[in-house]
Amino acid sequence: MSPPIEDYALTSDLETAAMIGRDGCVDWLCLPRFDSPACLAALLGTADNGFWRVAPSGGGVRARRAYRPDTLVLDTVWETAAGTVRVTDFMPPRAELPCLVRVVEGLSGAVSVRSELRLRFHQGRVVPWARDVGRCTVAVAGPDAVWLGTDGSVRAGHDEDATVWDFTVPAGRRVALTLAWSPSHRSAPPAPLSVPGETALKETEGYWRRWVAQCRYRGPWREAVVRLLITLKALTYAPTGGIVAAPTTSLPGRIGGDRNFDHRYCWLRDSTLTLSCLLRSGYREEATAWLDWLVRAVAGDPGDLQTVYGVAGQRLLPETEAPWLAGYEDSRPVRFGNSAVGQFQLDVYGEVLDTLFQSLRSGIALPAHVWDLVEALMGFLHRHWREPDQGLWQIRGARRQFVHSKVMAWVAADRALRMGRLLARNGSSGEWRAMRREIGRQVCRQGWDAAQGSFVQCYGSPALDASALLIPRLGFLPAHDERVRGTVRAMARLGHGGFLSRYTPDASDGPDGAFVACSLWYADALAATGRPVEARETFERVLAVRNDVGLLAERWDADAGRQLGNAPQAGSHIALAETAFALSERPAAQLAAEPVRREEPA
Repeated sequence: MSPPIEDYALTSDLETAAMIGRDGCVDWLCLPRFDSPACLAALLGTADNGFWRVAPSGGGVRARRAYRPDTLVLDTVWETAAGTVRVTDFMPPRAELPCLVRVVEGLSGAVSVRSELRLRFHQGRVVPWARDVGRCTVAVAGPDAVWLGTDGSVRAGHDEDATVWDFTVPAGRRVALTLAWSPSHRSAPPAPLSVPGETALKETEGYWRRWVAQCRYRGPWREAVVRLLITLKALTYAPTGGIVAAPTTSLPGRIGGDRNFDHRYCWLRDSTLTLSCLLRSGYREEATAWLDWLVRAVAGDPGDLQTVYGVAGQRLLPETEAPWLAGYEDSRPVRFGNSAVGQFQLDVYGEVLDTLFQSLRSGIALPAHVWDLVEALMGFLHRHWREPDQGLWQIRGARRQFVHSKVMAWVAADRALRMGRLLARNGSSGEWRAMRREIGRQVCRQGWDAAQGSFVQCYGSPALDASALLIPRLGFLPAHDERVRGTVRAMARLGHGGFLSRYTPDASDGPDGAFVACSLWYADALAATGRPVEARETFERVLAVRNDVGLLAERWDADAGRQLGNAPQAGSHIALAETAFALSERPAAQLAAEPVRREEPA
């Protein structure tokens, strides 16, 4: 039986990440990047697919854990009959090669500890060749080598394709175990193995505390906001500024279902909210890096704009399945790569242009060619906005006339016009203004269901979609418009257990489950439409389902009381930050809900 998704904590070196369970097991680790093949993959299979456990070797233990304040350093304290021991897990911010450090410290008595490392390269499938090299053990398979070393007097043993270290830690003694990756053609141990564990720990703590000190948020939920900002930073691929949606793949949205997708890539759908979250929190450097990544990624033919890119901006993310992995709680298939790169989604044009506009309005220097990019994107969109697409939720099936996609096409035209005014560039302003007007009228005519008193998911469909809650935030209609108020009231029908689903499920789909971000959009919309008490209750309900170290997955199963989907999910944490800012700024909530001056669409 797999541990619950909420049992996992995260540590990261800003280029990859490890998922660590309450039981002391690292069950997921991709090296050297977020999107590299996993060498520890028990999270999606069994122990035979790779794990690294460091914990007391005897029975009768219990653990408590927490991140050290303002850091991504995780402490797990184990209490046993023989004494108490603490395991501190962290990844030093990348200097050259990735490493994961686990410091074992005796707090009382003398505790017997076992480190068991079972490496499986190439997505948990390939058993490497392991050998001892001096005080280290190295495991090699194909292009990869993983080294395990210690700064204590610990000897390795090899047991059934695993490296096992047994040692006793008395009170006051520390033993640091360091796992480091290198290309297999390098014969010498990588540099991280020569750094004392205590030195690496102090440097890592210092890095995170200096970074957190820049945070400008001083509202009532500061601890939660700081934790989510650290998480967002941990999901950033530092060399390029790209932010992955999650460090995991194929954690199911429904147990036993097939909605198991790879989220170790960068989606455009959250571009504007990501930028806003970073800027409002005081992280201008990270916001600029994200913008730079975005501009590089979307360069090229505007007709080839994708919804998702790799961490370095790569376009090809071929989707494959891994039949040798049983899947999390038998949820198959396990997928690597993401075929969403081939989908047509109109909403990403609005996301890109809104992000560029918000950057310009915030004073971030844009590349000299940005206006050429704006004109190219708008030229394509002007020709194609009437076409159906796959929509925000990347529905794998026939294209439809999604309301949110049309609203985002309106946003694209609106932001292009505003950028033109700021840059004193007329461009095709008359054409864009006419396009904006036509889209606005069409959405209000064909996307509105008078019987339900709500905007719907698609033209001609009665299905509701939580993305309609974004209409006032995007500036399409003001929050006081009766159509917005009616939509917010109708969205309660998507609720279950106090959380919102993405949309009315299709009969063939089955239950969709509650999306954390949608529940937070609902809180924002409640506040914007004059229902602050309900907004705060909804927000705090989401806060309450974070795991014990403050992390959120993509979804929440209110019936089972558990997290579902890939975790930790950047979109969930970004939405949480935006809602915290909006509610903290009361009574100026109306301003938070109105990012731009509106020009009425209808």
